[in-house]
Amino acid sequence: MSSTINPFGSKIQKFTTEFCGRELTIETGKMGFLADGAVTVTYGDTVVLGTAVVSNQPRAGIDFFPMLIDYEERFYAAGKISGSRFIKREGRASEHGTLSARLIDRPIRPLFPKGYRNDVQAVAMVLSVDPMLSPNIIAMTAISTALMLSGAPFDGPVVGVRVGLIEGELIAFPTEEQIALSELDLTVAGTKDAIMMVEAAANEVDEKTIIDAIELAHKAIQPVIELQEKIAKAVGVKAKEFDLFKADAELVEVLEGFLAKRLGPAVRHQDHYIRHDAIRNLEKEVIAQFEENYPKADLEVSFRKVMDAEIRRAIVEDGERPDGRKTTEVRPISAEVGILPRTHGSALFTRGTTQALNVTTLASTSFAQMIDTMEENTTKRYMHHYNAPGYSSGEVRPMRTPGRREIGHGALAERALLPMIPAVEDFPYTIRTVSEILSQNGSSSMASVCGSTLSLMDAGVPLKKPVAGIAMGLIKHADDKYIILTDIQGAEDFAGDMDFKVAGTVDGITALQMDIKVKGITPAIMKDALAQAKVGRSHIMDEMLTVLSAPRAEVNPLAPRISKLMINPEKIREVIGKGGETINRIIAETGVEIDIEDSGLIMIASVDAEGAERAIQIIRGLTEDPEIGTVYTGTVVKLMEFGAFVNILPGRDGLVHVSQMAEGRVERVSDVVNVGDQVKVKLTEIDSQGRLNLSMKAANESK
Repeated sequence: MSSTINPFGSKIQKFTTEFCGRELTIETGKMGFLADGAVTVTYGDTVVLGTAVVSNQPRAGIDFFPMLIDYEERFYAAGKISGSRFIKREGRASEHGTLSARLIDRPIRPLFPKGYRNDVQAVAMVLSVDPMLSPNIIAMTAISTALMLSGAPFDGPVVGVRVGLIEGELIAFPTEEQIALSELDLTVAGTKDAIMMVEAAANEVDEKTIIDAIELAHKAIQPVIELQEKIAKAVGVKAKEFDLFKADAELVEVLEGFLAKRLGPAVRHQDHYIRHDAIRNLEKEVIAQFEENYPKADLEVSFRKVMDAEIRRAIVEDGERPDGRKTTEVRPISAEVGILPRTHGSALFTRGTTQALNVTTLASTSFAQMIDTMEENTTKRYMHHYNAPGYSSGEVRPMRTPGRREIGHGALAERALLPMIPAVEDFPYTIRTVSEILSQNGSSSMASVCGSTLSLMDAGVPLKKPVAGIAMGLIKHADDKYIILTDIQGAEDFAGDMDFKVAGTVDGITALQMDIKVKGITPAIMKDALAQAKVGRSHIMDEMLTVLSAPRAEVNPLAPRISKLMINPEKIREVIGKGGETINRIIAETGVEIDIEDSGLIMIASVDAEGAERAIQIIRGLTEDPEIGTVYTGTVVKLMEFGAFVNILPGRDGLVHVSQMAEGRVERVSDVVNVGDQVKVKLTEIDSQGRLNLSMKAANESK
């Protein structure tokens, strides 16, 4: 530790530790003087400023914890200016920025006490980016440390780390180059004693490897956890006073007595709608009975606490879930495919009262999404978008642009399916899948994975393997005992301790996401949850494959057909023409879409087979070199006494000598051909001066 004095007379303190083989430095007192907590974290050339501000009073009239975590990307951090022609200033967070904010929020939120209603805002601003070291992981440490210094009732610290799997070896905090070669991209966040969050993209990785990676991650983060604790002690944090909004213990006891013999039957019924109505009617009865003596808000909070306690008690003591299922049982599943006549692929997937309509659209590679962010400048050809309007949960809610949850769920489904999407060389399409959630009552994101698999196969996308997903729940009770629930629904999610989503093929996991509501779980719990999830996922997969067992043999007739043509890269300029004149003429004449890669690969997209073939012939004519032995269809352009000149390729004419026009003697060339005639000719020779000798007789013999 080292320290100096800032202009205001306070200490600038610097703390250092080793983190996954590199030096990590946290500095306080240098930036952000008026924030309740502010630090800069440096790791390699990555520098992140983390700040936290906490209000002194709780916000009135709300029933949630008002914490906002922002992840701010700055192009200057990577030495870049935005590629947009019109907007150079950073605006709304990119999708990556939104996902990074969620990544940081999820392990931190459960570490504040229940009932805390003070506004908290934590901001991670990336000031410098090391292209090899992911800044969002460092941002998690920055925000955790800022919260530790803010005086808020934050039960941290929290640290995150990525783990990769390269040639069978697990590596903590791999570089971006290593991640590109990795079969696993796992992010784990945890405290000193427990795991708080897990998120992963994987290429059919087995459950044991996942557990080993989580254990490696938890061990790797310990030095940075110790460093944050050391910083908080050295700075001397003054805890802020606060009040917690909790259900009144006396009122809870009153309601427990009032509902003793009626709440159990109300929260347990196979029919969701009957159960929902029964609970709502009981709540109305409670309010009508006690509103003279207690505020309505207190009654609602206490009723929810009593109801959640009954759900947990019934699962633990009676082995009864709200809908009567066993702990390992999946809700009834149904599915249909090809239900929308003008789309390229569609599927309707229903599990219990969760329902997802999934639609797939195919287009040429020119429709790939351009990614222009602080860290990336690339394209994306597979996109999965998720929408969940208010009616899907029975709510009145304005239709707005996608929120953080919708962006996050779409990204999770995209990660789950991406390893099974065929390479562009094998399937040269841009693919967009949209999940329209029509009804949500537990794990709509995993329903979108299942439905999108069917939708993609219905469109004729040759998936390497189908993917299914499931959400697991957890009820922890006395003596560290726990019960894992397969395929949780809404009531179990609200009353439970974990929402653990697992997606994969029959051979391994492709995506994970774990959110918890308690202060961490152990690798042993995760091991059991993954094993139980594998069984449930297999059951769902079997149900899916009874509807459509494999991708359609051909892409949907309404989708464009893609033809591929490889040319000499030096000939690309011939296809494009001056100012794009040539390629635009081809597109106008044939009605196709044309994409050209630097390698010389040309992809032609068209729903009209004749138009595609015509475009191919034109491009071949522009780029092919004459080849001896090839038969061409050419146009007679000039007659001479000794023969006729025939154009076989743009700018290339050859001579058909009079002796090569027909069998027998030809008296006059005009007796056989005239200018403008289309004739079949065979290239028989290219002489030393590059002149082409053609034969109509040889072309006829080749038929």
